[in-house]
Amino acid sequence: MTAVDRIADIVRDLHEGFRCGVLRDNEQRAAQLKRLRTMFVEQEDRLIDALVADVGKPRIEAYTTEIAFTINEIDHTLKHLDAWTEPGKVKVPLTFRPGNAHLHPEPLGTVCIIAPWNYPVQLLFAPLVPALAAGNTAVLKPSEVTPTVAALIEELVPLYFDASTVAVVTGAIDETTALLEQRFDHIFYTGNGRVGRVVMRAAAEHLTPVTLELGGKSPAIVAADANLAVAAKRIAWAKFLNAGQTCVAPDYILAEEGIEDELTSAIADAVTTFYGADPSQSPDYARIVDERHHDRLMRLLDAGGYEATVIGGTGDRDLRYLAPTVLAGVKPDAAVMDDEIFGPILPVISVGDIDEAIRFVNDREKPLALYAFSQSHDVLDHVVANTSAGGVTLNHAMLHLAVPDLPFGGVGASGMGVYHGKSGFDTFTHYKPVLDKPTRPDPALMYPPYTNTKKKILRKFL
Repeated sequence: MTAVDRIADIVRDLHEGFRCGVLRDNEQRAAQLKRLRTMFVEQEDRLIDALVADVGKPRIEAYTTEIAFTINEIDHTLKHLDAWTEPGKVKVPLTFRPGNAHLHPEPLGTVCIIAPWNYPVQLLFAPLVPALAAGNTAVLKPSEVTPTVAALIEELVPLYFDASTVAVVTGAIDETTALLEQRFDHIFYTGNGRVGRVVMRAAAEHLTPVTLELGGKSPAIVAADANLAVAAKRIAWAKFLNAGQTCVAPDYILAEEGIEDELTSAIADAVTTFYGADPSQSPDYARIVDERHHDRLMRLLDAGGYEATVIGGTGDRDLRYLAPTVLAGVKPDAAVMDDEIFGPILPVISVGDIDEAIRFVNDREKPLALYAFSQSHDVLDHVVANTSAGGVTLNHAMLHLAVPDLPFGGVGASGMGVYHGKSGFDTFTHYKPVLDKPTRPDPALMYPPYTNTKKKILRKFL
């Protein structure tokens, strides 16, 4: 754990590193990105071991969603770095010619990246990739809820990065509070809305811009004409990946009238196919992060507000196990519909038609993600046109966040700002506008005294 009285010095060193130009040119930035990639390759087993220890992730799941995802982000960024950092030419209006206008990408300075516990490696280092590419120094704050991962990151980062370029602060509330008291040029926070408000208030003290990657209840709308067998598999995969502890997991289903029984039965079959008759024995099914969150999820089940448990509903607190659970006949005011579930509980609500599903979504806070399943392009287009969400995947779930050139982020209560690919580079970049005017000619038209002739010309052309 980082001593509170060291935090100001850590941040000061990063500010000084930026001022000294440790990431001034593309060669330096690429070198740091390659160091990060090397760390992921060389320390893959240790990182996965830590993820298994803290979150109970299946090893292949840890690799694909945390290690491979971040390496792909690095590779994509290295491929496009020169193009992204090239000044862009802007057209100059006739009245201001001769002259040349450009946008010069420049780094913001020193940034702070605060990660959550559910994907504690990916969600810490994936934002670091564009931060470094843009030329910023950065302090990383891993989650205290995953202490094995945090301790390993605290050990590894100094082995691959100089303290003037990337540093780590570990700890809980006191350490995070002290960190947020420092002046940064950007704060990037991933987590829940409650802490997001704390981050935003702290940032306001220094007028620091923020990116808030939050969450929300991401719906899956399933039309009566959907391929229910495929929809069931894809929803089950996305929902129960990482035991439902994913910010873009389908939080609930809105099933068009008449298909609820067939859909929930197909999801239950998919769960059995994926994890066996007893998912607690499956090497491919994760665990709840800690007892506190396990208790919270069990309270949701105990609160009722639904007609039947189609599958699951059981748990073991000591093992942090909660079975993949599907609830049918869920009432809109049930406890599971109050807040983001963030666990392996999938409520299913029957709606009269797609327009009712759209109204249901629009009556609530804007979600981080929205999914729609139908074999009709007209239905899918109708859903997209009449709802608002941070991102959308049609006839699948979650995959939009893995496309590097699609911005990822929330809207409204689900967050502000985006990243991934070029969008991440833009987040950590100031595009400085520059107009270059030659000294000749230098007409007197715009200078006082303003004669009647000058006034007429200026009013005509400006």
